Amino acid sequence: QVQPVESGGGLVQAGGSLRLSCVVSGRTFSAVGWFRQAPGKERDFVAAINWSGGSTNYADSVKGRFTISRDNAKKTTYLQMNYLKPEDTAVYYCAQARGVVSGPFSGDYDSWGQGTQVTVSS
Repeated sequence: QVQPVESGGGLVQAGGSLRLSCVVSGRTFSAVGWFRQAPGKERDFVAAINWSGGSTNYADSVKGRFTISRDNAKKTTYLQMNYLKPEDTAVYYCAQARGVVSGPFSGDYDSWGQGTQVTVSS
């Protein structure tokens, strides 16, 4: 199974924006999720989207600031991150779920990308 490939991370000032992209090959009819891991902390759920893009799910900490979307023709899922805060600093991982719908449980995902670093300066 081909791993998802993330891109778009970088350094941004607080209040700024970044858009992460994730190319997911293989299964078309699967949900996709974004997770993040800050130094010394566990990996946390950020957002997920079902296979069609019609249903999304967000962690409380990013609701109203982050938007997940997908373009199945391009096999790409996006995470638009606005009003970034220093506490959003982490490595962001894209993951492909086993099913068509998924949420915050990492065990629901069976294919993970290598991650992309997001650093928000104060």
